[in-house]
Amino acid sequence: MDTVQLKIKHRPFCFSVKGHVKMLRLALTAASMTFFIIAQAPEPYIVITGFEVTVIFFFIILYILRLDRLMKWLFWPLLDIINSLVTTVFMLIVAVLALIPETTTLTVVGGVFALVAAVCCLADGALIYRKLLFNPSGPYQKKPVHEKKVL
Repeated sequence: MDTVQLKIKHRPFCFSVKGHVKMLRLALTAASMTFFIIAQAPEPYIVITGFEVTVIFFFIILYILRLDRLMKWLFWPLLDIINSLVTTVFMLIVAVLALIPETTTLTVVGGVFALVAAVCCLADGALIYRKLLFNPSGPYQKKPVHEKKVL
C-alpha cells in the first residue's frame, strides 16, 4: 500500500490577520500621502509617507510571493518588526507636525490618517512579535529539556 502524506495547507497571506493589518496600513499610509499631495503640504510629509508606502508594498509582495521562505539568509520577521517600529516613529512625527499648526483641512485629514496608520504599525509589529514568541522560526529554537536523543 502507498502511504499518503497529508500536507498542512498554508493560509495565504492575503487572508491572514497579519495580511489584513499590513494592507490596512498600506491603505491608510497611501491615503495620508494622497491628502498631503492634494493639500500641497510640506515636502517631508509627502516624502516620508511615500517612502513608507513603498516599503509596505515591498513587504506585502514579499509575503504574497512567499519570498521570505525562499531567502532564508535574512531573518524577515526581525526586519519587519524593525520596520514597523521605525514607521511608527516617523508616522507619529508626521502626524503631530501636520496636526499642530493651523493648516488646511486636507493636511489635518492627512495627519489623522497618518496617526491611525501609526497605530496600525504598532499593531503590525505586535502581531509579528507575538508570532516570533509562539512560533519561532529561524536559527534559534528552544527545545524542551526532556526531549533528549536516545542512541
